[in-house]
Amino acid sequence: MTSKQPLTYFIADLHLVESRTDITDCFLAFLQTEATKAQTLYILGDLFEYWIGDDNDTAFNRKIATALKTLSDTGTAIYFIQGNRDFAIGKDYCKQAGMTLLDDVELIDLYGQQAVILHGDTLCTRDVEYQKFRKKSRTWWWQGIMRALPLFVRRNMAENYRKKSAAATAMKAQEIMDVTPSEVIETLEAYHCQLMIHGHTHRPYRHKIEANGQPAERIVLGDWYDQGAWLKVTPDSMELLNQPFKG
Repeated sequence: MTSKQPLTYFIADLHLVESRTDITDCFLAFLQTEATKAQTLYILGDLFEYWIGDDNDTAFNRKIATALKTLSDTGTAIYFIQGNRDFAIGKDYCKQAGMTLLDDVELIDLYGQQAVILHGDTLCTRDVEYQKFRKKSRTWWWQGIMRALPLFVRRNMAENYRKKSAAATAMKAQEIMDVTPSEVIETLEAYHCQLMIHGHTHRPYRHKIEANGQPAERIVLGDWYDQGAWLKVTPDSMELLNQPFKG
């Protein structure tokens, strides 16, 4: 194993799909270069564009799992929180990829500072239609029904949902798609914490806010549609960084 620096990376919203080789190439390069230096990598949801089940054993899914497991084997701890597109990723795939599956919301120690980490979709409470779907799709009975369907049926359903979701998103006001400020504050105060890190909204920024009667910060991770994006954290600094796609 290589010696690891006191360094942690956070990524989210890669939306990996076989047709987007530019995203995949950038991600694999990140795993083989930047991430190998780190003690820890947190993937905060939507690693894949969609996930129809751990039994969908494709060459592409194995390729990503192998790359992650290779990083894990060097001593970098990898933690994964399910997103709204890949909430069906389970323990089987996480084991294959050398990742530890976390709960929807986690409180972690980040070099002496407590941080609440999550995908971020639960913060968007003004998107009522989506929250109803989210609640239903996380139930044991709904997931049981989905897993019982043949893979080709699940794949067609996922593709149809992607199209409907894109059309619905285009019609929604921007404030509906963003986080509800009061939900952010309530979450931070529930965990007695001053730092939140999440993805989902695709609006990378470091927001200065107030929670628990004190200054607080909400860091939003960038998506990987047009470039690689990650949050780099050391004991002394936090930086939102971008990496252009090659050629």
